[in-house]
Amino acid sequence: MTSVRAPRRRLEPDERREQILRCAIRLFGERPYAAVSTTEIAAEAGVARGLVNHYFGTKRELYLVVVRQMLRVPSSAATALPRGSLRTRVQASVDWFLDSVSPHARTWVAVIGTEGVGSDPDVEAILAEADEVAVDHVLAAVGLDGTAAGHEQRRAMIRAYGAMVKAATREWSVRGTLSRDELRLLLTQSLVSLVRDTFPHLPK
Repeated sequence: MTSVRAPRRRLEPDERREQILRCAIRLFGERPYAAVSTTEIAAEAGVARGLVNHYFGTKRELYLVVVRQMLRVPSSAATALPRGSLRTRVQASVDWFLDSVSPHARTWVAVIGTEGVGSDPDVEAILAEADEVAVDHVLAAVGLDGTAAGHEQRRAMIRAYGAMVKAATREWSVRGTLSRDELRLLLTQSLVSLVRDTFPHLPK
């Protein structure tokens, strides 16, 4: 399929950088890392290839920026959740996640699976840090902190829940075997059950 290339026009440096980044995010979601070149990204953005290198360096360095962008969780994500029951807070957290992922769901799935990039310690470090930030967000969403007994076990269980979130999101965005509503139900019900039915059985 022939892609539509952006027309060249004069932009401020920050705008141009964001334009290039948006094109890279889209292309890395459409094809594996190895199949995307900085020349193609530049063409899609309507800029010279040298400008991509100027703003981001190598393709690998640009990809690391894409990974960070896809996994960024703003500090306001947990504090903005509504008050209410456990289900209300979990549902709002799941909705926030789905709304954040939806615009570039295939790219999100690609970066969390490091598809095509191989074993890269920098990518792995970003993913590991993102997992811990996600755990913190979930704990805040369900009203828990790190002072109670069993804290490390809860973190481990939430990381395991996170792995299920990644797999289930792939079923929705890549395979099309789950609808968004079905994914929403799965993620909500699983986390509510984990907090309500499993956490109370951890050692006191």
